[in-house]
Amino acid sequence: MQPHDHVFLGASHEHAERRTWSVIWLCAIMMALEIIGGLIFGSIALVADGLHMSTHAGALLLAALAYSYARKHATDPRFTFGTGKLGDLAGFTSAIVLAMIALLIAWESVDRALHPVPIAFVEAIPIACLGLAVNVASAWLLGGGAHHHGHDHGHDHAHGHGHDHGHDHGHRHDHGHAHQHEHEQDDGQTAQLGAASVTVSIHEAGVPPRFRLVGATGEGPITAETLRPDGSSQVFHFTATNGVLESSEIVAEPHEFRLILRQGAHQAEITFHEHHQVAAAAHADNNMRAAIVHVIADAAVSVLVIIALILAKFFGWTWTDPAAGLIGAAVIASWALTLIRDTGRILLDMNPDTRLTETLRRAIETGGDQVIDLHVWRLGPGHLGAVVSVLTGSDLQAADYRARLHRFDGLSHITIEVHRR
Repeated sequence: MQPHDHVFLGASHEHAERRTWSVIWLCAIMMALEIIGGLIFGSIALVADGLHMSTHAGALLLAALAYSYARKHATDPRFTFGTGKLGDLAGFTSAIVLAMIALLIAWESVDRALHPVPIAFVEAIPIACLGLAVNVASAWLLGGGAHHHGHDHGHDHAHGHGHDHGHDHGHRHDHGHAHQHEHEQDDGQTAQLGAASVTVSIHEAGVPPRFRLVGATGEGPITAETLRPDGSSQVFHFTATNGVLESSEIVAEPHEFRLILRQGAHQAEITFHEHHQVAAAAHADNNMRAAIVHVIADAAVSVLVIIALILAKFFGWTWTDPAAGLIGAAVIASWALTLIRDTGRILLDMNPDTRLTETLRRAIETGGDQVIDLHVWRLGPGHLGAVVSVLTGSDLQAADYRARLHRFDGLSHITIEVHRR
């Protein structure tokens, strides 16, 4: 057997790392310009904004160092399941810092409301506009990294460690790789049935899955038959529902089979390859997400400050300045708490996709087998690990159960244990 790696980094890891470093350089340059300019022209407000920019750069530096460390140590055997969670740890830490910043802004806003101070509008408004421009540029650069679809250095191998426990209490290890190159089933497949072009799809949005046919002509009743890899088959009949033909029978899991359509003397065949996608939360790069939240939060505060300063300058509404601070603090705190919750769940190995877990259970229990233990957790962005214990009275081996799971996208590390009745 070929040894397998435990590299569970996100698909755009290196690209996101480069983007983060570029934003850090942008912030560092602006920080230096503001501090030097403030000292030369005697503007304490400009110096203060430059120091604020340094905290902004520090938060991004945490994200960049996490990317670099995770990449450099991705194959370090000391990390049992790789370094894919390091970004979540950095995101969790960054979110705590963000929450502390929200508290400081709120405190300063309350203090300003109780003890108003003169505002230098001529300096404050341009500085706030400059800060907004830098944050918009930073968000644009980071957003390019977050949505870039690069090469996945972790790949998508489903590694199976199978332990086949027999009645003699012996066991064997069955290692293997199930490469996942199938594409997710789309909204429908088209087949030529006589003179008609018929589109077949499986409708299962909140209801039991059934076949739907679009484009069928009235040349007689249509039937469909599924032929599965295990040799079983099922015939489906159709009735008109909301302008389309829908099967009276429910399509059983898994949705992987040959489908034979028949209408009179005409016949057509379609092959369905099901490939389950994991929930968006399992793909999220929380390190990049935390960096983007930092710059967007700063940008949101800049917008509020600009509006408040303009109202205070032209209408004398000085109360708008601390009010803007309180609103900004509340928004930042909300984003920070959401990020803490999401990253905390990953760090505590909570199940990232309960729907996929139940579908996985049903796929294993096909044929009367019983799942007696099942754990699914996130290893890194787009990578899930799974431990499955199966109780069976058949002669199936770990490799047979692993074959049932090949359609589950993102299962990058699978351990299967087989117990005999």
